[in-house]
Amino acid sequence: MSIDHIRPVGPRTLAARAQAASALSGALRGAVAAGSVRRVVCLVPDPHARFAAVELSAEYFVDTALTSGYGMCAYVFGWNPARQAVNASAVDQFLGGYGDLRIRPDLATLTPDGPDTWLVVCDVEWPDGRSVPEAPRTTLREQVVMAEKLGLVPSVGIEHEVTFTSPDGVPLTSGGLDYAVGGLSPMSGLLGDVRTALDGLKLGVESARGECHPGQFEIVQRHRDALAACDDAMLHQLVIRRVAAEHGVRAGYLAAESSGAGGSCHVHLSLSDPSGVSLVAGARPEQMSTLFGHFLAGVLRAAPDLTAFWAPTWNSYVRLRTSPFSPRSLRWGSDDRTAAVRLAGRGPSLRMEARFAGADAQVHTVVAALIAAGLSGVEERLDPPAENKLVGDLARTPWEALQRLSGSKLAVALLGQAVVDHRVAMMAEELDAGLEATNSWHRERGDLRA
Repeated sequence: MSIDHIRPVGPRTLAARAQAASALSGALRGAVAAGSVRRVVCLVPDPHARFAAVELSAEYFVDTALTSGYGMCAYVFGWNPARQAVNASAVDQFLGGYGDLRIRPDLATLTPDGPDTWLVVCDVEWPDGRSVPEAPRTTLREQVVMAEKLGLVPSVGIEHEVTFTSPDGVPLTSGGLDYAVGGLSPMSGLLGDVRTALDGLKLGVESARGECHPGQFEIVQRHRDALAACDDAMLHQLVIRRVAAEHGVRAGYLAAESSGAGGSCHVHLSLSDPSGVSLVAGARPEQMSTLFGHFLAGVLRAAPDLTAFWAPTWNSYVRLRTSPFSPRSLRWGSDDRTAAVRLAGRGPSLRMEARFAGADAQVHTVVAALIAAGLSGVEERLDPPAENKLVGDLARTPWEALQRLSGSKLAVALLGQAVVDHRVAMMAEELDAGLEATNSWHRERGDLRA
């Protein structure tokens, strides 16, 4: 029995997602009964832009986990990138006794992973059924709910830049690859296997190309509902990293592999009504509607305070400070890749491209923050600034980002105290870890004093 898991292109309401999940439930049960599905891997997005996973037998999944959920240690939301517990009051609830959360599979995310294994992305809740707002997928879902209450359905396209290097960080090509053809030859075997693996997922790649820095490649998804866009971007990363490892290569999603070499997560975002009619274009096909102008104004207003979501690591600030196309200053422009927000397309395809986030950012929280900020502009009817007018700056250092977020009443109003406190805790741990480490830069700097 086949399982038709293809993601629909364009906007999709939460109700339509639920209908798709219900239909997939029957198809999955039939495939399990027929013996064509043997395992289901449950995936939960963590705060560090990766999945926590547990593999279940397919029979147990459909008999028990699908209806009753399954346990996953709560500390996945209280750990650092090294999977060590973070010492902060904002994460204590996830570490006390190291008990379980319940994971709840979202069958609208079903994705094949080989001949008899399927992947499914899950939400989480406390054992008593309470939601976990700090979980990135919950943060995003709640913002989609808020948008739909206003009659707005976001759709999103994600551009992720990956840099392929040797295990010790040397790019596989010595020069930039922007729109290259022959220049990709040193990576042809690797990229061929990446394409095959992504085709196997059947998640809808729009395009792929060489990017402007050594060893860099960009994968662009077709636009889809916000949850699917973020889940699928992470599924792409999972598979690309796996293929790279099979080739003895590192797939890097740093914000800056080196000074001046930015790696980004650009988010294309548009709004529709529940029937799928775009609400972005105004009287002329290249002009924003009044509503989308309000949305854009909200994004630009909140962007400085939310820098810690766009730029969550030490490395993020190498990109923001040195990469020539990084969005240090805030302005919007029509088809302008030097602007922090680019207005792209025309008519039904008109959309914003938010260029804030680095490739290291947690994509669910990035999109959640964009939607929350934009909705505030809609609710308050904020007027957008004139095109190309500078209206502020992102934080230039991680300390400034932490200070802005921890003192921001706007961020709390947009995302809630729990989400803000959690990001503050993770950012503070990132700073502490960096200040307690010794690396090659320290040694080189020290040798200059000899």
